[in-house]
Amino acid sequence: MVEQTPGAKMMYLIKRKPDTSREELVVHWFANHMPDVIQNQKDAEARGRPYARRYFATLYDANAEGQHPWDGVAQLWYDRPLPKPRGAFGTKPRDTFQQKAEPYVPWATREYVVIDGSEHLSTAPLTLNAPYPMTRSGFFKMSFLVTAKPDTDYDAFLAHWLDVHVPNVRNTMEQVGGFRYVVSHSFEPADEPYAGMAELYFHGPDGWAGYRETIQPDGMEQWVDGARMHVLRAHTEMVGIP
Repeated sequence: MVEQTPGAKMMYLIKRKPDTSREELVVHWFANHMPDVIQNQKDAEARGRPYARRYFATLYDANAEGQHPWDGVAQLWYDRPLPKPRGAFGTKPRDTFQQKAEPYVPWATREYVVIDGSEHLSTAPLTLNAPYPMTRSGFFKMSFLVTAKPDTDYDAFLAHWLDVHVPNVRNTMEQVGGFRYVVSHSFEPADEPYAGMAELYFHGPDGWAGYRETIQPDGMEQWVDGARMHVLRAHTEMVGIP
């Protein structure tokens, strides 16, 4: 049985506005938004308010059609789920990043680190600029934004995911040299666009190719809505709070 990471992993899926280039979004995310988020967490901790103890962001590559269903996701770890805001963040922009991104809302998940592999992912601070945010690459990451079929029994689905699918994926990852595997389940899957997320890290695209050739069906398809699920590639992450 995989143990849950204490607390809640808050997801913020990001998509740029139609008149914003990918490069423009990323520049303002890293330079203008992330430093403010880092400082806000320090201020919240000093005031005894809920704060994120870790903060990472993934930049997703374009899909085969050259499109970005999502440009990236920010992930912040808290001691408990944050309440849903009254309105989406960025509806009234507070920085240039929010001017360039579509309004976004948090998504609360329970995290399960199945294969850690953190020794392959650097969080070393920068030495010629402010220590964080920093960037890291040198990996090949696949993220699955998993959508359930209508009228899904979520208790049965999430139990199967952890008890049957996770061991299948873990064994396959170990066979093909995958080095990190993380699953995140929605606290309220019926009320979120996705029931959960799976993140698989490989040293290169050959590992992902080997995974696809090796993985065997295990029954997940009876619950997963494949037409609405997103499978996204990434090779760059930004670290705000390691």
